[in-house]
Amino acid sequence: MIPAPLESEGRVRPEWVDYNGHMNVAHYVAAFDRAVDELYDRLGLGRAYAGERGLSMFAVGADVDWLREMREGEPYRVRTQLLDHDDKRLLYHQTMLRADGTPAARVTWLALHVDLRARRAAPFPPDRLEVVRAAVAAHRGLPVPEGLGRRLSVRRPCAPARAD
Repeated sequence: MIPAPLESEGRVRPEWVDYNGHMNVAHYVAAFDRAVDELYDRLGLGRAYAGERGLSMFAVGADVDWLREMREGEPYRVRTQLLDHDDKRLLYHQTMLRADGTPAARVTWLALHVDLRARRAAPFPPDRLEVVRAAVAAHRGLPVPEGLGRRLSVRRPCAPARAD
């Protein structure tokens, strides 16, 4: 069983820093993706699973918030929380935490279980579905992640109604 939540650690690499002197947005996603690899390995859905069964997980959607800068060499922790699943999909949320515990970024992912030969969505095999079901159930008691389900918009004052 995987911990609830699953936590992974890392450090901002020099090659992840851009000309602004902070971690480039693409590398936040790369850091999250490294933690996803750990999640999939713990669920039995990782690299070995893809090689042995010809099945894998594909990201089909992500909603990312960049909240604070991360600088070269800074340590971080990625907290992964499973939110929901069905017979082909897995929904999970990740928060990147700075050393002081403040959130640096967060992302909600939707991933699809795929048959690598057919390159199409496929149901989880019964043994993997049972593991996914148990892991999601173990995470259900965690608080709802901040920012989940938010919408992007440009805030503007309401324009006065036109009298035509």
